[in-house]
Amino acid sequence: MRVEYTPEAMSSADFYRFLTSVVIPRPIAWVSTITPDGSTENLAPHSFFSIASTDPPIVQFTSIGRKDSLRNVEDTGEFVVNFSSEPLLPLINATATDFPRSVSEFDTAGIEREASRCVRPPRVAAAHVALECRSHTTLRMGNCTLVFGRVLHAAVDEDCLADGRPSSELLRPLTKLGGDEWGTLGEVLHRNRIPYEEPGTD
Repeated sequence: MRVEYTPEAMSSADFYRFLTSVVIPRPIAWVSTITPDGSTENLAPHSFFSIASTDPPIVQFTSIGRKDSLRNVEDTGEFVVNFSSEPLLPLINATATDFPRSVSEFDTAGIEREASRCVRPPRVAAAHVALECRSHTTLRMGNCTLVFGRVLHAAVDEDCLADGRPSSELLRPLTKLGGDEWGTLGEVLHRNRIPYEEPGTD
């Protein structure tokens, strides 16, 4: 027997909790931005994150409401996606607090910065990967805004490379689940993709 859910019959908060408990695991974009006057460098995790295009390379994260990350991207056109890995969970969680825009999460959580190559916002020095992005477009959808950024430059810790590409097992990605739950990589399964063959070709 199934339990049925109808969004129109529920509060948006209740259905949000349902959705985020079944759309799992979700990768986390740890987004660093800077205020227009350069006085404050903000850092916040966003668990609605994905690739939007590979050519050109564009990544996308979603701001639920008007978060500091969104405001800074709109005002400066730049951001960095820092890789969220398992050992950084305490720091990532510390930057999820809704601080005022004038407060730097780098400073409050004691997170070391690293200068970016192509954009003004800094990287997180301890993050295994950094994607430096220029804002491509933003799209308002309901109570959310989708932020699309073209990747201008990428940096990866050489210790996380295997056979010339980043290794998931070495990166140790952290993911978001429902409620206060977080996820780690767990067992990695390897399966080759099955090529299509026309019937009767053998």
